[in-house]
Amino acid sequence: MKFSMASILSHVPIVNRFVSKDNQSRTIDIPPVEVHNVETAPEKRPRTLKHLLKANHVNHAILYHSLEFHNHMPHILGSAYLLGADVDHLHKIYDVEAKELEPWTPSPAEITQDDWKDFLGDPDYQRAYVDFFEDALALRHNYQWKGVVDEYLYEGKEPLINCLFGGLGHPLIHLAYAYEVDSREVAMEALGMAATQYNFLHKYIDDPSYSKPSPIKSSSPLELFHKLASDNRLNGLFKTPGAENMERLFIDHENIVLEYWNAWSLDDPVKDFELSQEAAVAVVIATVPNGTHAYNFYLCHILTTSHAVRILLPFIPPEHRINLVRQWWLFAIAVYIVVFRPKIDPDYIGDGGQKQWDYVEEKALDGSFATDAHFVKVVRAIKEAARTWGDVHNRYLNSAVRFVDDFQGWVFS
Repeated sequence: MKFSMASILSHVPIVNRFVSKDNQSRTIDIPPVEVHNVETAPEKRPRTLKHLLKANHVNHAILYHSLEFHNHMPHILGSAYLLGADVDHLHKIYDVEAKELEPWTPSPAEITQDDWKDFLGDPDYQRAYVDFFEDALALRHNYQWKGVVDEYLYEGKEPLINCLFGGLGHPLIHLAYAYEVDSREVAMEALGMAATQYNFLHKYIDDPSYSKPSPIKSSSPLELFHKLASDNRLNGLFKTPGAENMERLFIDHENIVLEYWNAWSLDDPVKDFELSQEAAVAVVIATVPNGTHAYNFYLCHILTTSHAVRILLPFIPPEHRINLVRQWWLFAIAVYIVVFRPKIDPDYIGDGGQKQWDYVEEKALDGSFATDAHFVKVVRAIKEAARTWGDVHNRYLNSAVRFVDDFQGWVFS
């Protein structure tokens, strides 16, 4: 039997097709995902995505519900599109998601080049920040959005790249979709989110003194999650679980968080990043005992941000890649602690039987939760991890099957 090279490559993990020659490099070299340039594609399906992203950009604020919630429209439209959603389904998603969103409101003042850092972390300035970045796009970067990203994400002291995990990592997720569908509107929104969600987490990357030897023996993220789960020092910290505990965790127990953060040394950066993606899937799927359907809304962000990191790594400067993964690990530790460290048991995942990815994709696009942004993003994240690293033992596929078959809605406790 003869096989074409294309058919052979389709079964080879994408990272095994591109092996770095410099194994000593302290960066993470993985191949980029396919970029879908919907801005110029002539077909109706990508044109539809382009129009809907622009409509969202014009009509809906990036923050809403008393500035606490994030606009997920690009996330679910992008995820569904990349899973194969047709034109009608994209319109349906837009109509459902738009009902939850709110129009833009004026900011207290405009933002200028001289004072743009003065309002970081203030969500009241969301409109002003997006206007500011769009002015830079038009006036100095000839509508080349990556130039704006380069200027404001990487340059200067304490660059924005070191604080993309504010607001449960939504600025990072937003930016990843900007790169994947090559959308300047989504990119400007992502910068606006990064500016308005800027918080205390940046200091752990900006200040190298926080990176120091750990008393915990270095191991993989999954092993460290297991150690966290059994660490009695973290018992009874909060009355109820939730992201609102995040800042208090760092105020009262920073030393414990940093022990675990520094315990993951990334000695083999590419392999370690692969292990982190395995852990990200496990912390969402393998924490749900059979019959409980208790998929945790906050834990889901550990996976969707890991997926966003995977998308972004090939597109950002090499010197920032290790730190971006370390940002994710700090965020993952904190989220796991504030939701009370549920047990991770791979036996919860089970065997997907004969079901394949086409079954998973159909459930994501046509099932009961096809308009739930986080549900569709989780499916997309697991599928991309399988594509990137390979799935010899169907660990990713079995996780995805278990998720789409068992999911009945998110829990927040």
